[in-house]
Amino acid sequence: MRTTKRILSFFSLVSLLILSSCGDSKRTENSLTEGLIEYNAEVVDQSHPMAGLAPSSATVKFKGNKLQVEMSTMGIFNTTFISDPAKKTLSQMVKFMDIKNACIQNETDLIQENKGYELKLEEVKGTKKIAGYDCKKIKATMVSDPSVTFDVYYTDELGLDSINNVGPYKDIKGMLMQYRLKKLGLEMCFTATAVKKEEIKDEDFEVPAFYKIVTRTEMEKLFEDIQK
Repeated sequence: MRTTKRILSFFSLVSLLILSSCGDSKRTENSLTEGLIEYNAEVVDQSHPMAGLAPSSATVKFKGNKLQVEMSTMGIFNTTFISDPAKKTLSQMVKFMDIKNACIQNETDLIQENKGYELKLEEVKGTKKIAGYDCKKIKATMVSDPSVTFDVYYTDELGLDSINNVGPYKDIKGMLMQYRLKKLGLEMCFTATAVKKEEIKDEDFEVPAFYKIVTRTEMEKLFEDIQK
């Protein structure tokens, strides 16, 4: 009788372990928590004064929940964003001629900024293959103008589920593969074209010491001067 109980206990434990491992069944051999994604980038409003300086592509490095987004226009105007959901910060770095400025936004800044680009997100039927990944579809509606809608696609096989926590897509638990974003008045659409498994250095998510830390107002003034 004791032997039977031990056998039953053993199989119960095995079953529990199997069920626990199946709890993350969305992760597959195609899943990555560290790597590089290449995106095509397009300006939504081509009449915007900054449209001529907008990049046509973006490179995203990710490691766990951290993101680094790099964009460049003809190698002259370079913009980098670093998102750190754990610290709830978003850093923007700009290199233009002899200018090397960085602005670090905290949670309060980001909450206020996101109100200007507030989205209602609704997961709907339909999937799309993007850069080799089956992506789920989201209908995004601009809260300030419900007549403005667009499709967003994401995959839960890249990064971790709180990777979007510092932006307007915080309710989406996965990597954005097709989406829109607006920074300093310029709205752009990004679509992933390739995903690569790469080892990413921790220092890629830090602002280099040679950047001058400026306020949000000073960064906005820089962009205004560039437009003139």
